[in-house]
Formats: sequence, C-alpha cells, structure tokens
Amino acid sequence: MEIFTAVMRAGTVTEAARMLNISQPALSQILRHTEDELGFALFDREKGRLKPTPEAEELYPEAERLFGALEGLRRKTSDLKLGRAGLVRIGCSTPPAMSLLPHILSVFRARHPDIALRCNVAPLSSLRTMLREGDAAMALGLSDRVAPDIEAEVLGSTSFSCLLPTGHPLADRAEVGLADLASETVISYRAATRPYEELDKAARRQGLRFEPELEIDTSISAVGFVQAGLGVAVVDSLLPWKLFAGLVIRPLAQSPEIPLALMTLRGKTLSRAEDLLRAQIRAHADP
Repeated sequence: MEIFTAVMRAGTVTEAARMLNISQPALSQILRHTEDELGFALFDREKGRLKPTPEAEELYPEAERLFGALEGLRRKTSDLKLGRAGLVRIGCSTPPAMSLLPHILSVFRARHPDIALRCNVAPLSSLRTMLREGDAAMALGLSDRVAPDIEAEVLGSTSFSCLLPTGHPLADRAEVGLADLASETVISYRAATRPYEELDKAARRQGLRFEPELEIDTSISAVGFVQAGLGVAVVDSLLPWKLFAGLVIRPLAQSPEIPLALMTLRGKTLSRAEDLLRAQIRAHADP
C-alpha cells in the first residue's frame, strides 16, 4: 500500500523510489508482485511512465485514507514510546494540590506538552475510590495508611501551623503551642482522620487533650472560619496559607509530622505517560 500510494503521488517509479529511499528495481519488483497478488494491473507502462489503470484510480482514495490512518498510528505509538502523548489522571488532596502540584505539572507540561493532564482535587477517602475505579492512576495525599490494595510511597512530610485572625493576642508569638489554645475555640480536623490522630497523640504526650470545637474535613475550609473570628485553626503547614488575607500564620510548637504519600493501585502497571509524571513527582520531592 505504501508503494502504491507513493507511485500514485509521484507519477514515476524513479521519484517514488526516491521518496521511499529504496532502489528503483526493488520498487518495480514489489509493484509487479503486488499486481500479481491482486490479479489485475495497477499501472500501464507508457514510455517510462506509469499511467494508473481505472482500478488504481478507484482504489487510490481508499488507499490514501488507510495509509494516512497507518501513519497516524505510527506517530501515536512513537509518541507513546517517547512520552509525547497520552492522558494522565491524578488525584490530589487540597494541600499538595495548592502547594506542590502546580509546579510539578508546570515542569511536566514544559517537557511533555502533548500529554493531556486531568487533576481531581478530593478528600483522602475519595482518592482511594478514584484509584480503584480508574478515575486516577495516582494520587497525592497526607497519609500513608492505606488499604491492602493500595500502595503508598512516602515522599516527605509536613508539620502543623496555627491560623490566627489578624490582631489576635497569640499573633505576637513566634510559635503557638497546644497549651496556648486551652482557652481558644479550636478549629481543626474531625476525629478518625490522620491529622487529628497525630495532633491528639502530640497533645497527650504533653498531658493535654486535643478537642476541636469546630471540626473540618479539609484544611482549606478553616480559612473562612478564622477570617470570621470564629476561632483559631490548627492545620497542615503544606498549604500556602500566606495567599489568604486576614490570617496570621504561626508554627505549632512541638508539632507532629504527617506524611505526604504518592498512592497507586497495587499491581497496576502505569502507562508510559503516567510513569513519566510519577518520576517528575519523585524528582520534585527528592531533596
């Protein structure tokens, strides 16, 4: 089909052979063999030139269509091999989605502009479902405690910070301890979440109790509550809190650490494009 299409385009065996980078005798031999296999002539030989037969004229549009599709398939497989095409779905909880992921995807996009990206920001429990249902090939979240069918690769960790409304008395301190919050309305994670567990353990080590009066599922939801003067928030330090007006950010003294993990479905082989993004995430996390 490639030779037939080349001859139809070029009009001569010589030019078609040059286009295909093969010898003229080789091209002529393959063309004759093709005609023998078909059982009818594709070209009439007239004074060194090839004139398409009516059968060739009828076949040519379909051959061009098929040849174009074949060329597209070749380019697609080459692009997939080199990581220049494909679709990568990634899930992410809010803190890494607003802090780490923008830079990671910016670098990745510059290196692989033809790979389509789809990012879903969701709570940790939803990320696990997305992995299982194929809505995400990988996910970034603040926990390494996962079900047996999910693999978690710890990339690093983050501590906790206190969000204070502007003008709050504790804003004058370099850092705020859990004991300093005894008389405050505390805004923080609900029970049975990894951040709550780490904060609760840290409080118990200090002989304190950690009992948020206003519970949240995601750390970013604390912003509006603090801005409204509803209390003081204890949240992860990963999210770029300085982006929000009306907040004073102070480190939590003796803060526990919470792991940042890259999660994938155990036993699932990533595509070439997905593996490239995973490598980019690892490179960004590597100190």
